[in-house]
Amino acid sequence: MKVSIYSRVSSDSQDVDLSISAQLRALRDYAAKHDHEIVREYVDEAESGRTADCPAFREMIALAKTKHPPFEAILVWKLNRFARSRVDSITYKKLLRDRGIKVISINEPLEDSPSGHLLEGVIETIDEFYSENLGQDIKRGIRENAERGFYTGGRAPYGYHKIPVNDGTKTMYKLEPDTKGSVAVQTICCIFDMALNGRGCKDIAKILNKEGSRTSTGQCWGKTTVHKVLNNEAYCGTLVWGGRPGHPAIHSGVPPVRVDNAWPAIIAQETFLQVRQKMSANAPEATHPRTVPSFYLLSGLLFCSCGHAMIGRSAKSHQYYYYMCNRSHKQGKDACDARSLPKDKVERLVVDQIKDKVLTHEHLEELAKLVNEELDSTQGIHKERMDAINATLNDVKARLSRLYDILETGKLNLDDLAPRLRQLKAR
Repeated sequence: MKVSIYSRVSSDSQDVDLSISAQLRALRDYAAKHDHEIVREYVDEAESGRTADCPAFREMIALAKTKHPPFEAILVWKLNRFARSRVDSITYKKLLRDRGIKVISINEPLEDSPSGHLLEGVIETIDEFYSENLGQDIKRGIRENAERGFYTGGRAPYGYHKIPVNDGTKTMYKLEPDTKGSVAVQTICCIFDMALNGRGCKDIAKILNKEGSRTSTGQCWGKTTVHKVLNNEAYCGTLVWGGRPGHPAIHSGVPPVRVDNAWPAIIAQETFLQVRQKMSANAPEATHPRTVPSFYLLSGLLFCSCGHAMIGRSAKSHQYYYYMCNRSHKQGKDACDARSLPKDKVERLVVDQIKDKVLTHEHLEELAKLVNEELDSTQGIHKERMDAINATLNDVKARLSRLYDILETGKLNLDDLAPRLRQLKAR
């Protein structure tokens, strides 16, 4: 049997499963022992199993959904390596089963029978509980450390470095500014000074790049990076945990942790607040991109050779339109010197290529077939709903008819029947 093997190690620090190399070795040995041919190997390192948001996993599922998938089964070390979320597990196993592809756990042999399916469900439910419970424990631990003033992030903010602090048997970290005359500290002070004098994030980034300044990772400054620096309260000595939009603590309704004077400040609190007020006053009104139609056909689809998106820009009072590198636009020509491309020429070239190579007769026939299958499936669902609604409607009409008969015969008067008639008409 042709198989693919999938291995994953979680990002959870308490994950005790085998390493990637050990999982791969065991999976290969299992395949050899059972005369399976391995046609693909997929690996996700430091990824959570609670979602299907793993690049190798997505690639494997995409290949399984093709017309002729190259494998008949997927081998995993344990079921929790495939997915810890019960919903993800059911969804993707159903998708694979419809295409004749099995998921085989080499350490949890299960029969293809009702009792085997029941046991599989029990194992997956326990795995999901373990994952969620582990996540809660880790969050509680991190929150407690933050409340005590310890730095709980990864890389220290630009201009700071982490110093270890012994906390019983554990080693925790505090932040310490770089030496007073260091380039990083001078750059942070310069960024806040320029913002205080009315310069925008894009102008600040261009000035820094022109002077040869670089971020802690050696990259050119961009307006987003500058914006993050200007909004980071760590620079005035304040520790904030759980206050960032999208942070799990926000969704759980737990208030964020704030600890003032958690470490020495680089920027005075008054300066930070003044900069924040200026940025709030100058911030444009936020509009969701889905509500604004793009004039540029390739918006979000065209990318520069440096890897950044090409964005639409106009010139000469909207007489001419171009696509230009977003990195060049934000950070200046020192970051990327790619040329701007005329909008009409690029879009015409892409449309012509799509017509010649994508919108062929064979492709359109296949597309029509897929759309018809989807419509048939959707129509079936709508038909079931309509049948249920019509059955309810006929029942209500029959009830009303009987009440009208009772009213006509004089067995009950209108005052007695009026409330019930109103209810049925409203239904």
